[in-house]
Amino acid sequence: MGNILFLQNIGTGEILIVALVVLLLFGGKKIPELMRGLGKGVKSFKDGMNDVRKELDLDDEDKK
Repeated sequence: MGNILFLQNIGTGEILIVALVVLLLFGGKKIPELMRGLGKGVKSFKDGMNDVRKELDLDDEDKK
């Protein structure tokens, strides 16, 4: 729990510094590609979670 507490102290200045470092490391052309990949990963994760929920619901209905 103590490891997560430091996230509460992140302010606007720190976020801007991190954004600038990312921009310097990857460049302006790579960032949209990275975000697109991240979005696809999140969508895939959500689809997987929905599939698991459907399977669990079907198992519950079979037991009744």
